[in-house]
Amino acid sequence: MKVLVTGGAGFIGSHVVDALILEGHTVEVLDDLSSGFRKNVPRSVKLHTLDVRSKEAASLIRDGQYTTLIHHAAQMDVRRSVADPAFDVEVNVLGLINLMEAAKDSGLEKVVFASTGGAIYGEPEAGPQKETHTLQPVSPYGISKLTCEKLLHFYFCEYGISYVALRYGNVYGPRQNAHGEAGVIAIFTQKLLAGHRVTIHGDGLQTRDYVYVGDVARANLAALNFTGAPSAFNVGTGIETDVVTLHQKLRQAMGFEQPAIHGPGKPGEQRRSVLDCTKAMHELAWKPEVNLDDGLGKTVDWFASSKMPD
Repeated sequence: MKVLVTGGAGFIGSHVVDALILEGHTVEVLDDLSSGFRKNVPRSVKLHTLDVRSKEAASLIRDGQYTTLIHHAAQMDVRRSVADPAFDVEVNVLGLINLMEAAKDSGLEKVVFASTGGAIYGEPEAGPQKETHTLQPVSPYGISKLTCEKLLHFYFCEYGISYVALRYGNVYGPRQNAHGEAGVIAIFTQKLLAGHRVTIHGDGLQTRDYVYVGDVARANLAALNFTGAPSAFNVGTGIETDVVTLHQKLRQAMGFEQPAIHGPGKPGEQRRSVLDCTKAMHELAWKPEVNLDDGLGKTVDWFASSKMPD
């Protein structure tokens, strides 16, 4: 297949690119490098430094003869989405529309879409959350991801472009940027390696479903090869871990003795998130393979031996 990965210079997208290359696919990357890094893209892979909202990006989709679009490019900062909902919609929703309007006459067969398994459901009515859980996002970011899923359904019904939406848990692992809207594991790891105590917001008993980036890349391959009807799939572990426990695991892995500092909680922060991935196991033949302790070890090793890109 000839695959275009948007956001392919970023944390998750670059791992997806690596997995695609190993499977023998022809891969190109579209990334504006606003949060991704050129060094994350193999030199053998063509990088188009473009914004998903641009005419140039639309032209690339229209003329590139891609069979599949794997769409990871996004405005992913939940706090920024609250502060500037219009920007969130512009990048996430209008950016996707820009690409899909170009794709509808291009011969594109399929879209694999990076959605969200936490923000799209909101506070769980019951857990682990299945794909059938009520969709009640409480941030513009979650709303935009849900809107994108609905738009992909429209393009399937109207133009026959198939899609799979992957609703990620909290993804972590090598190459994650510890700045900006970073995951707590990346932030904690970098601070602890530098010998600094970390700040836990609130009591630290808020839980998340932490899924290793290598497992997420495999989920993208499974979605690429999926021949069933368009659908959404949770991509997580089904295991929830609170922040206090996460900090303890990282301290132990690095031999850091100082306790965390507890600061005020973040207003509106979701208290609990954990995903039921039974559907992905049955229909995609995918399941997570890296447990949290092993994944944290791989992540700590990478941060300890790597310099983050400038």
